[in-house]
Amino acid sequence: MHPKLHFLIGVFFVIFFHFIFPQITFLNLLIILFSSVLIDVDHYFYYIIKKRDFNLFKCYEWYKEGVKKTHHLPIKERKKIYTGFYMFHGIEPLIILFLLGISVSQFFFFIFIGFSFHLLLDIPSEIVIKGTFQKISLIYNYTQFKKLKEYRE
Repeated sequence: MHPKLHFLIGVFFVIFFHFIFPQITFLNLLIILFSSVLIDVDHYFYYIIKKRDFNLFKCYEWYKEGVKKTHHLPIKERKKIYTGFYMFHGIEPLIILFLLGISVSQFFFFIFIGFSFHLLLDIPSEIVIKGTFQKISLIYNYTQFKKLKEYRE
């Protein structure tokens, strides 16, 4: 899902969240909102490692080009494509954030909420576009998808 769409849906989410939990401060709502979008910084990290380039605009174009290269493929072929290792997209970072949120600081719990919301939005998009959901677990992704071909070299 595109970051702009994550942001727009995130705005509606925090407004809705505020009505359900009015005791949550504006700052904490902002943490939820921004963490629901900034989780995608791991895409940028992957680009930096893969291309050895820090240019954010080139990164964005690289991902857009990757979508163009794969969008026309049948879903059966898309399932064979590895889109990258994204260290914040998985159950493991959620567990860590949740544990930090209940034991260290509520700050981490609000990041947990934002990350969880982001991943919930990614599920239908991934299933429709790729026919699979590759971002469920970092460990699972590493073991199962390392044998797939990468769509951009």
